[in-house]
Amino acid sequence: MIYIGIDPGKDGAVAFLYEEEPPVIMTFEHEVYAKALSIVTEQLCKCCLERVWTMPGEGHKSQGALMENFGFIKGLLTAYSIPYELVTPQKWKKEFQITGDKNSSIAVCKRLFPGVSLKRTDRCKKDHDGMAEALLMAEYARRRL
Repeated sequence: MIYIGIDPGKDGAVAFLYEEEPPVIMTFEHEVYAKALSIVTEQLCKCCLERVWTMPGEGHKSQGALMENFGFIKGLLTAYSIPYELVTPQKWKKEFQITGDKNSSIAVCKRLFPGVSLKRTDRCKKDHDGMAEALLMAEYARRRL
């Protein structure tokens, strides 16, 4: 079984949590997501896709990019017949007792997966909150879906 967590934000990521192998996490790029999701179609999967919506006060450009990413990902999951559940941030974060602060997601993720790098590249100094949240959503899928 493969558990997939997807943070569809502009700085989002996708995480694949396997039963017997270390997790795989990648940041958002349309081509990479398409290739990664096409590989897992032959296996049993459970996917947690974060339910997103636009917020008043955000710019039209950022709202458009967010909804474009969300629609693209939903289309990929449907095209590859990967079952998914839309889960609000409040719901999956409650499972891990995480606040809205991105640093709390990173801290919990490091505690649950101590050997996993949350850096976008080897040269990065800061952990990537989108990668942490995607991995936590994959863990949520394993526990709850």
